[in-house]
Amino acid sequence: MPEQVHHLLRQRAATVSTAESLTGGALAAALTAVAGASATYLGGAVAYATEVKTSVLGVPDELVERHGVVSAECALAMARGVRDLTGSTYGVATTGVAGPTEQENRPVGTVYVGLCGPSSARAVRLGLDGERAAIVEGSVAAALRALADLVGEQDPRLPG
Repeated sequence: MPEQVHHLLRQRAATVSTAESLTGGALAAALTAVAGASATYLGGAVAYATEVKTSVLGVPDELVERHGVVSAECALAMARGVRDLTGSTYGVATTGVAGPTEQENRPVGTVYVGLCGPSSARAVRLGLDGERAAIVEGSVAAALRALADLVGEQDPRLPG
């Protein structure tokens, strides 16, 4: 899947950046494991702590107070924040609960993937099962699929 994402980004002359919480850099690692990734991957931030989400990625404190960090709203704000921070065409973010216990009254396996592109933004809610490593792995796979879908939907009149 990372190869497909890079292929689609190259077709569109587009770039991506990542903002990660529960995946702790695993999404960036998957994207950068592909030869030639530097042509389309600009960088990212691992914003594990709430303070980093707000200070580095610009997630508003009011949003965190109202919706929490395990929310679609936070995932979207993280994706927008990393996109703005790096100047990438697309931003993708992960936030959620990998375990071992619930967070913000949300069960283990609750994950949100935020995506922000030049003309649209969306959040995807996941309900994953398994141990911590399986939830992280499933989150990365889902984020890559969602990113490929978003990039693939880009206006066909554009290059690519």
